[in-house]
Amino acid sequence: MKTQVNGNIDGVRDAMLAKLDSLYTYELENGTYLPRELMKLLAECSCALNREIAIYLTRDGEIVNVAIGTDCDVELTDYRLRRNADRLSRVRCVHTHPDGDGRLSDVDLSALKIFRYDAMTAVGVKDGEPTFVQTAFLGEKDSLVMDEPVRWYKLPDAEWLNQIELSDELVGRETALEVADTREKAVLMGIESRESLEELRRLAETAGAEVVGIFLQKRDRPDSALYIGKGRAEELARDCQALEADVCIFDEELTGVQARNLEEILRIKVIDRTTLILDIFAQRASSAEGKLQVELAQLQYRSARLIGLGTVMSRLAGGIGTRGPGESKLEMSRRRIRERMTELRRRLDELERQRAIRRKNREKNEVPVVALVGYTNAGKSTLLNTLTGADVYVQDQLFATLDAVSRRMETAEKTPYLLTDTVGFIRKLPHTLIDAFRSTLEEAALADVLVIVSDGASPDMAAQHDTVEQVLEELGATGQKRIEVINKCDEADPAPAFPGALLISAKTGEGLEELKAAIAEAIQETYAPVTFRIPFSRYGILSEIHAAGRVITEEHTDEGTNVTVMIAKEDADRLIRKYGDSVIGG
Repeated sequence: MKTQVNGNIDGVRDAMLAKLDSLYTYELENGTYLPRELMKLLAECSCALNREIAIYLTRDGEIVNVAIGTDCDVELTDYRLRRNADRLSRVRCVHTHPDGDGRLSDVDLSALKIFRYDAMTAVGVKDGEPTFVQTAFLGEKDSLVMDEPVRWYKLPDAEWLNQIELSDELVGRETALEVADTREKAVLMGIESRESLEELRRLAETAGAEVVGIFLQKRDRPDSALYIGKGRAEELARDCQALEADVCIFDEELTGVQARNLEEILRIKVIDRTTLILDIFAQRASSAEGKLQVELAQLQYRSARLIGLGTVMSRLAGGIGTRGPGESKLEMSRRRIRERMTELRRRLDELERQRAIRRKNREKNEVPVVALVGYTNAGKSTLLNTLTGADVYVQDQLFATLDAVSRRMETAEKTPYLLTDTVGFIRKLPHTLIDAFRSTLEEAALADVLVIVSDGASPDMAAQHDTVEQVLEELGATGQKRIEVINKCDEADPAPAFPGALLISAKTGEGLEELKAAIAEAIQETYAPVTFRIPFSRYGILSEIHAAGRVITEEHTDEGTNVTVMIAKEDADRLIRKYGDSVIGG
């Protein structure tokens, strides 16, 4: 039969549906909050089904919706009869609790706030009879006005109806001058570990969210359809409603199917760890190249998850310019993304050519490059600022800086070098970011010396160091001279967890002189001054030596020219092998 009853009606007999359908014609008398015979009817039906039943009543006494739920909850609906979403909805929600408990749950109270009901009422029912009833109302600044549960036959009808009018006046009186917290409320869900979820919490806060709940379900592998399984997803939906969450963030990459299925169950926005990191990168990118790289990474990630919105995305697009052979909305979205990605790659290639020219000039002048690499928030930017007097943005946040920043320095022996701050690494760094930021990350791969900065104040320092090693291996940055540094020794007292690691504090300056000396020693091992004696008979070699190194001194004698250059060891060895040690090396 065709019914007006909503919700979980599977297995409900037609006679029961007809009884519940009759509620739409029920008329409440003036001055009655909830008629006793209506409560008895709800109790009879709810106990017979062993399911919750919800009804929605207007201030005129009309029932505008009837819904059936499960044995433990019923989906509460947004029924607003006002356009102003901040005012009360002019609808009160009454629902049953088949376990006999008439107390309102956290989910009930959060729904009252979210949907701005006139009132939220729970009716405990047992053995076909109502037991206790509890009602809550909104007060000023979304505070709750709520009494203890009362016997079902002792409802204070007039008092509760007056409270609705009072609540409407109080809520309407609130002015727009009060600045609300506009941060999204986020619930976190993972299956790996508490440590990983704690890092996800910091990522969410960095993105500007307020974390209101963290949940962990230990699983060997994610569920293919819902990541966490149907039962846990339904439980998570109740948690999200109780916590008034706006978004649920998962600690792993979700497939397009998983994200869509989860949003249908949770009824709030669902994103994954990769989307969150991409959002942070989008906020932090300041240079033109950084913005292009982030947009490319976002498009690469989204294009792989364009599963469409059911049949909507499969329909042919209409309108001028789209007629002809026909193109579905999904195909059009993919085509536009491909076109934009092609344009972004073209512009990034042009910027990379400019970067290559600058890099070649640097190599021509033989200026060594020392790159600061490490886990995000390890203190690399603070270290760069302290060593060079730069003003790179520093904040106790993940990915506070994205763009590679270089500053010129000199060793105690007056050997110049470039100190470069690179983007921080993180566990589960999205591959789309590695691909998009490859030209920036190559600053680490092409550096002569790597200073690996570890966070000495983090309990996960060893695991973070392993992540850095893994990313460096992916970039091919494995052959350079390395200096291990443990930062923030002023906040903790870490033991040198890595062989030869230097303990420093970029904030207080402790250990920085030892670090400067280590950098100078590493550069000396990579670059060294070499004197060549070029006879007049082989004067053509001089131009090749000039191109290979930076000239320190050049002296012309009766036998030829003595030239001292700062040159890489491998270039010096190559020249000596090519032209002979006895002739030009000295």
